[in-house]
Amino acid sequence: MDLGNLGIFKLMSRKMDWLTQRQEVISQNIANADTPEYKGRDLKPFTFRDALGDSRRLTPVATNPSHLAGTRGPGGMAQEQKVRDPYETAPDGNNVVLEDQMMRMSQNSMDYQTITNLYKKQVAMIKSAIRSGS
Repeated sequence: MDLGNLGIFKLMSRKMDWLTQRQEVISQNIANADTPEYKGRDLKPFTFRDALGDSRRLTPVATNPSHLAGTRGPGGMAQEQKVRDPYETAPDGNNVVLEDQMMRMSQNSMDYQTITNLYKKQVAMIKSAIRSGS
């Protein structure tokens, strides 16, 4: 049985992948905190709606010439965005605030730990169900 094919495990894996990518971006921001003209970045937020929409995407087919074309464009979870409206910019043009980046890193770490614990609990539940069903 491949747990990667179950919906909840796919979703948790995608969230963990997103958190890993975000950790890399935050680390780059911290590493470049003293680089002139460096602009801090972050990933597009991971949302449940987008995660489900990406995995269940269906392509509409016009069966009648009077049908309207869809307006939803392609989206991805790992798109980088520039940090908007920083409240502090250094005279050299760098807008990375170390305190803000450290808070983001801490939150990211706690989110990753939460998803890891949920993953473990789901696996334990499946094992328990298999044992009791025998």
